[in-house]
Amino acid sequence: MIETAEQEFLQLVNQNQGIIRKVCHLYGRNDADKDDLYQEIVIQLWKSFDSFRGEAKFSTWMYRIALNTAISNLRKQSRKVALSFPEFIPTEQADTDEEKLKEEKLKEMYAAISRLTEVEKAIVMLFLEDKSYDEMEEILGISSGTLRVKMNRIKEKLRTLTKAQAYGT
Repeated sequence: MIETAEQEFLQLVNQNQGIIRKVCHLYGRNDADKDDLYQEIVIQLWKSFDSFRGEAKFSTWMYRIALNTAISNLRKQSRKVALSFPEFIPTEQADTDEEKLKEEKLKEMYAAISRLTEVEKAIVMLFLEDKSYDEMEEILGISSGTLRVKMNRIKEKLRTLTKAQAYGT
């Protein structure tokens, strides 16, 4: 049986929908924003699907479209991003002091990430996804050398932001 382009597209999106959800979570302010962004990303993916030549992995191409759509959407709305990361923070009551400390540090880190620029957030997200610098270069269109420099600067910025939060400055 020959698949139509629409069937192939739906199958690929379903297989890789976690990518879209992560991007929406990172760039959406609330559930409604995340839902709207999800729809906008799927629309942009469909509009661009004919141009997917298979030279890169579908997931790499999808990351690029999703991130570009999210960043463009934010710029159009010209508003500051306020993020929360509830699925990364354990919802169970921490039993030990060690678990409570770990939970608090995780909250601090995600609060610091929320203060990064759109591109910095994208780099951090891909880094946390264990993407190589070559994969990040392909997704973001930023050279590997530049990504390494940016990553070092982001790490230092996050250190500064988490220290500032810890000391209330």
